[in-house]
Amino acid sequence: MICGDTQSRTMEDPQPTPARSAEHLPGEYRRGLLAGLSPNVVLLGWVSFFADVSSEMLYPLIPIFLTTVLAAPVQVVGVIEGLAEAASSIAKPLAGRWSDASGKRGLYILQGYSLSALSKAVLALAHGWPLALAGRVADRLGKGLRGGPRDALLADSVASANLGKALGFHRGMDTMGAVVGPLLALLLLKLSGENLRLVLWLAVIPGLMGAALVLLVRERRRAMQSRQAARLTANLPSRFRWFLVVWGVFAFTNSSDVFLLLKARSLGLATIGVVLLYALYNLTYAAASPALGRLSDILGRKKLLISGLLVFGLVYAGFAVAMKPVHLIILFAVYGLYMAATEGVSKAFAIDLVPPSFKATATGLLGMVVGIGALVASSAAGVLWDHVGSWTVFALGAGGATLAAVALGGSSVLSRGATQPST
Repeated sequence: MICGDTQSRTMEDPQPTPARSAEHLPGEYRRGLLAGLSPNVVLLGWVSFFADVSSEMLYPLIPIFLTTVLAAPVQVVGVIEGLAEAASSIAKPLAGRWSDASGKRGLYILQGYSLSALSKAVLALAHGWPLALAGRVADRLGKGLRGGPRDALLADSVASANLGKALGFHRGMDTMGAVVGPLLALLLLKLSGENLRLVLWLAVIPGLMGAALVLLVRERRRAMQSRQAARLTANLPSRFRWFLVVWGVFAFTNSSDVFLLLKARSLGLATIGVVLLYALYNLTYAAASPALGRLSDILGRKKLLISGLLVFGLVYAGFAVAMKPVHLIILFAVYGLYMAATEGVSKAFAIDLVPPSFKATATGLLGMVVGIGALVASSAAGVLWDHVGSWTVFALGAGGATLAAVALGGSSVLSRGATQPST
């Protein structure tokens, strides 16, 4: 029995019924912290760990590399990050739909992680921002290729009562890589005399290690769908479409985290301080993700999403008025709670809303909305930062998150009872 069957659920509380909580899949762990999870979930957690060590070694350094080594203006940084996320957003629904239609997950996952690993070499070769743009786009394109198929494979690998726990565990492992990555980057910077380009080259290694581990994942054979069923938006329920609209309200005001790092830099923090703050945020995110993912299985996804959006609004309001580095310590730590309450939970919520054969498509379309929103929000944020003031970037994000929380909480479409559609 796989997750996402046709039993009745409500949109307010789409967690499994108690009867379903006893459901088990072959090979899953029965005891301890991994109870209810499967070897595939644990293995994909390690894949994401190494991939994120690679990516997050660079993420806090990218705005510094672009603005100091390559002399790109902040406005260009915003465009680069926006276009990179746009590439990811285009790839996510397409790869998700192709994966659902073909019945294959592993091929897209392997291609995605491999492309992201090799993209770091392109970035290291850059001596001007256009090649850096190509490297960032390739990195995010790889993320887009793997995201939906990987999330669907995770969902295929656990009983539906443990979907939130599985996605939360995966986010926790992924984000632990984001803790180790910046700290490793600090060590390498110290050893290399702050040679940013050398750190870019070294980031290729853990990325390739993660891609190699994908070869050990075992996926269940699935039937190929008909050509009509393979259409991108075929048979997607209206409540899922409405969820995309509501989440889009938030996505189109949520600029790249690069601007949080630039805020820290603008308050006088050195590179080491910026990286440590980013590691603190990821540590909170990693530590809270498994617990909040499991909590969404028990209390319902919607409550967690609304809470996360409200936390985001408060944190961004804090960034808008922050004047001292000490303020940033609190803000970056609490920001991790927003991510833990929304990143994996929003994907689980999307999977809850669609038929079982559309898992990768659902998370891919959600990723597309987030990515297009990032393009618009990040491009606008760069202009606002340069021409109005940094505070406007964070005020816009706080307003969008609050509006989305109100819309999600008050939506009758996402509150009324509904039956999960059948395939």
